[in-house]
Amino acid sequence: MSKIRVTVWNENIHEKAEGGWADLIRSFYPNGIHNAIAEGIAADDLDVKAVSLDMPEQGLPQDLLENTDVLFWWGHCGHDKVEDALVDRIQKRILEGMGLVVLHSGHYSKIFRRMLGTHCSLRWRECGEKERVWVVDKDHPIAQGVPDSFVIPHTEMYGEPFGIPPEAHVVFMSWYEGGNVFRSGVTFQRGQGKIFYFSPGHETFPIYRQPEVLKVLGNAARWAAQTLPNAKTDCWNQDPAPEKVYSENPMDKIDTSSLHKKA
Repeated sequence: MSKIRVTVWNENIHEKAEGGWADLIRSFYPNGIHNAIAEGIAADDLDVKAVSLDMPEQGLPQDLLENTDVLFWWGHCGHDKVEDALVDRIQKRILEGMGLVVLHSGHYSKIFRRMLGTHCSLRWRECGEKERVWVVDKDHPIAQGVPDSFVIPHTEMYGEPFGIPPEAHVVFMSWYEGGNVFRSGVTFQRGQGKIFYFSPGHETFPIYRQPEVLKVLGNAARWAAQTLPNAKTDCWNQDPAPEKVYSENPMDKIDTSSLHKKA
């Protein structure tokens, strides 16, 4: 059985910054958040690569995208640095069947908002409070082997209302020490591609070193993986028709082929 090809993308900006908070981040993720996630979900059935915004072609050349079954996305302050042409290519791959796992502040990334078609905004508070993550759909594949609830000792609060489409399927719900609640793990389907958003993962805390979080991410990689051949995403001419057309075509003597060519 072939391995699931996972690409973990991170903007890798905080890890290269100066200052005390950047030093703190590097103490948890010396090789970047992307490498920490790649190492944390490593398994015999996964072929995991870690890439970042500062790499050639913003880390995602076409050949890599074409050979990715699931794309993980972590972004925060560099959303606007991602080229629209890259977002177009990622969108096409998702519609064809590639999975997308969006993490934490990636809720405001170009690709997540593009795929959901909403503003994806939320409340937030950064005071290092406790978060309890509850499993809402215990039968979902992403929740398998995850405790009914688990605690993240210190995190950034994300709170409702969360500006996502109403068809979101809730797998996890979080409660925060300050009283807020949040749909912290939700799934969507776009074209043939599966999408999972998971909010835990603030960069100034070692959340991606926590076993329960890594269990969720590993499960998400397997759930979202592309399992079917690429779906068609362009329009095509079905001629001849599957049944005989008896109506007389009033345009029969006029060549209309140029009408359908790109300008």
